Amino acid sequence: MSRIRNIVILTGAGISAESGVPTFRGPGGLWEGHRVEDVCTPEALAADEPLVQRFYDARRAALNAVTPNPAHEALARLDAAWPGDLLIVTQNVDDLHERAGARRLLHMHGELRSALCRACGERSSFDRADMAAAPPCPRCNARALRPDIVFFGEMPYGMEQIEAALEQADLFASIGTSGAVYPAAGFVQLASAYGAATLELNLDESAGTRLFDQSRLGPASKLVPDWVETLLAG
Repeated sequence: MSRIRNIVILTGAGISAESGVPTFRGPGGLWEGHRVEDVCTPEALAADEPLVQRFYDARRAALNAVTPNPAHEALARLDAAWPGDLLIVTQNVDDLHERAGARRLLHMHGELRSALCRACGERSSFDRADMAAAPPCPRCNARALRPDIVFFGEMPYGMEQIEAALEQADLFASIGTSGAVYPAAGFVQLASAYGAATLELNLDESAGTRLFDQSRLGPASKLVPDWVETLLAG
């Protein structure tokens, strides 16, 4: 562990599921009789904006009923104490990492408590109950706010920053991810190509388990605190 200085961590639905956040692709992948793909594409927004807005309004409201778990808290401790470079890249759109105290954080798929202006591209904080009744964009004054969520077919946020961090990383760790959704599923191969050690912490084997140098199976709320304590102990 003494040779590790720069770390990139990818987190997915598995870390927040232990706090009670439903996974985006739950059994059947349905919400009110609709496939997730029907409420998470630019085409869906254009075809039935009220439905899409209600979907994310409901998910935003549900955040009030959940709290960070020991895995989120452990990563926040690592963030605060780690002397080298560290970047937590999350696929999750909840705010549990922030509420636990993490600061070196990038939401590659957007955030539920944020709005995106379709007119000017401004991203702004949004914590209201009803996005359909949102005020105008704070930058351009257009009434064009939509959920700040990376829909299927859109480019995730921060890809250049993520690749730059992976290029410098000594360790890449993936926590609670399916290993099936690109581009995040390709991070392990990119990290390996740049020379980083790779570690998977997951409840079950994922689609990418075989690509990691090490894989540890179990609940994130147990595995992550143990791993962080080992890292910080040197």
